[in-house]
Amino acid sequence: MAFVLNNSTFLKGVIILLYLFSGLSGYSQSKGKKSKRRVEIISANSLEVDPKKGKGAKRLIGNVVFKQDNVYMYCDSAYFFTKTNTLDAYNNVRIKQGDSLNLYGDTLHYNGNSKFAKMRGNVTLDNNQIILNCDQLDYDMKNKFAYYVGGGTIYNKEEKSTLVSDQGYYYPDTEYFFFKDNIHLKHPDYDIKADTMKFHSKSEITYFLGPTYIVVDSNFIYCERGKFNPQKKISYFVKNASITSKEQIIKGDSIFYDQGNKIGELFENVSIIDTLENITINGDYSKYNEVDSTSIITGNVLLMQTFDTDTFFLHADTLYSYYDSTRTNQMIAAYHHVKFYKSDMQGKCDSLFFSDADSTIKMFINPIMWSDANQMTADFIEIKQYDGEIKNFYLNKNAFIISEEDTSKYNQIKGKDMIGSFKKNELNRINVFNNGQTIYYAKNDDHITYIGVNKAVCNDMIILLDSNQIKTITFLTQPTATLFPLSKVNTAELILDGFKWYGNIRPKRKEDVFEWKE
Repeated sequence: MAFVLNNSTFLKGVIILLYLFSGLSGYSQSKGKKSKRRVEIISANSLEVDPKKGKGAKRLIGNVVFKQDNVYMYCDSAYFFTKTNTLDAYNNVRIKQGDSLNLYGDTLHYNGNSKFAKMRGNVTLDNNQIILNCDQLDYDMKNKFAYYVGGGTIYNKEEKSTLVSDQGYYYPDTEYFFFKDNIHLKHPDYDIKADTMKFHSKSEITYFLGPTYIVVDSNFIYCERGKFNPQKKISYFVKNASITSKEQIIKGDSIFYDQGNKIGELFENVSIIDTLENITINGDYSKYNEVDSTSIITGNVLLMQTFDTDTFFLHADTLYSYYDSTRTNQMIAAYHHVKFYKSDMQGKCDSLFFSDADSTIKMFINPIMWSDANQMTADFIEIKQYDGEIKNFYLNKNAFIISEEDTSKYNQIKGKDMIGSFKKNELNRINVFNNGQTIYYAKNDDHITYIGVNKAVCNDMIILLDSNQIKTITFLTQPTATLFPLSKVNTAELILDGFKWYGNIRPKRKEDVFEWKE
């Protein structure tokens, strides 16, 4: 989440109009006081009365200088109207205020009574730190309002940044600046394009009020509303907000980042996409701690990982991501009401852990796993996979595998522990350790009619399967096995202790991961 703009550089890049208009505010006397002084003629090479321009009109030519309060105005020629206390200045027009502010243009209309200045044509403002170029600039000192329209470019000499916009406004009383239409702020460290931006000089908060595109290093940020507070080091991106990097895309109705504490939060319609691993996590809320690289996501959580021909879907109340002690391998923990679906594998448990180091899934508290026709249960289940395919699994304590022949017949394998291996996504071998027991229905070569039911007990055994059917059983120690005709066996004897069939809660499709049944 280290996408937030550098505090100092961003602030300086955005507040450049503050220097511009704070200089112009010197046209008037101290805040709250109105100047009653008239515009004075300081010098001119020639001065003549021009009645054609109106009563009291004077034409001044050559090295013309005017003054009102502490503001000096220079030009090659001008008309000064004594009666209205206004002037029109032409050619090489310059306004100077103090030692730092110089404003240049082709023409100036200035009203000394209303304190309204209109600079037109090749306007340039230079205050030693920033340079503004535009075609026209107006400042209403009486109503505390300054603006340029028709396009303007501001260059910050120190930051080597450039801001371009169609319009720029300043309200001294509220200390707010507005930039409107086709805004483009280019800085050596970042690039911003926006529709509307607002800046408050006192709090130093910048607001994004329309579609905004921000590029920082290799990160791309988009929002339609937002703000940046450099004093508190907080960024807030709202409405269709997203952050895109080379490896990840983050989306949410709003994205919050506390740079001081290095904590990021996402709210509503959250989506985190890992483009390298093809993993997408959706939820209602997510929090990320940059210090220890931990993150949590809650509310309608759905994790999806896409493989070549299939997709893995997992739901839980909460997902927690962290790194192991080496800080190189990512761990994902899913807590409570965990349920997952993949076309060839489904599961359910209270808690689940996934390790990126060896692609191992560990299921805790009443875990159930289904693969093809097989249901697997134990106190603890560990699944090893590669590229989305199960390679083997480990059933620890009270291991039980059941497959349904029909609604009244179930093949069963029971033992203390089991290890199963897969070949081409099909279970093909099961090793049973300690207290092994089996019940399976033997069929003729036609795989339709039954020969009978085989009951076997052996401490350890190896079971080979083909197309989910038991092919051979190798008894390793103390075996006893009997094949009973179906007509001569008691139905009660065909169910091993601990038998539980969970076919009604098995997820049949991806949407089922959100349905929880005890």
